[in-house]
Amino acid sequence: MALFKTYVGIDYSGAAKTVARNRGLRVFKAAADSDPVQVKSPAGKRCHWTRKEIAHWCRDQLGGKAPVIIGLDHGFSFPMSYMQRYRIASWDQFLDDFQKHWPTDQDDGSVEALRQGNKRSGKHTEFRLTENWTASTQSVFKLDGAGTVGKSTHCGIPWLRFMRRHSDQRRRTHFWPFDGFDVPPNRSVVAEIFPSIFRRRYARRYPSADEHDAMCVAWWLRDMDARGQLSTYLKPPLTAAERRIARLEGWILGIF
Repeated sequence: MALFKTYVGIDYSGAAKTVARNRGLRVFKAAADSDPVQVKSPAGKRCHWTRKEIAHWCRDQLGGKAPVIIGLDHGFSFPMSYMQRYRIASWDQFLDDFQKHWPTDQDDGSVEALRQGNKRSGKHTEFRLTENWTASTQSVFKLDGAGTVGKSTHCGIPWLRFMRRHSDQRRRTHFWPFDGFDVPPNRSVVAEIFPSIFRRRYARRYPSADEHDAMCVAWWLRDMDARGQLSTYLKPPLTAAERRIARLEGWILGIF
């Protein structure tokens, strides 16, 4: 039996300000009986979203009665070395602390504006456990260079805090794996995902790489649920000690 009714894939971007329209922000949505389709920005005909719009749209999706799973293409947390350095013991504490030092959810917020002189960060040689389980991921602290995930991570984390704090149905939303690897029945889920793991599994139907990645996320989530395998990916084969680390650092859904 499928765990979810709706599957959302979001390709994220940390470019520009939080209210700037961004070609790198793409949203795709699928149902159990339909292929993923691109969701257009509420602002008009074009599909170019702002990060603020995406956060509010996700909050609304999570407020529905039917369970939805949202896969977001950015890091949800930082390595254990960072947590120990700043004495952070829980993900909720991390979200509050991070937003205080990196308020990229403000309308004029951007990584470039906030990084000058900002010492609340880490080195690009620091990795989370989930990143060490695959050779293709980069450090969440890498803020420059092609393919970097650092900017999108620094821009996306405060919006996770927003969704967690302001969703009307917060009790029904499970932020995986911070709320546990076991997802209660009929709960919606928000999870970190890395499209490059499975982007070659699906034929390209859209011109841009951002569109293709978001489509692949929604498609993979739907396919794995239809095959009865998504529950397996939600419980990666970690030791008890590794699970404790991942409950604070996060985990990329699909890395097994």
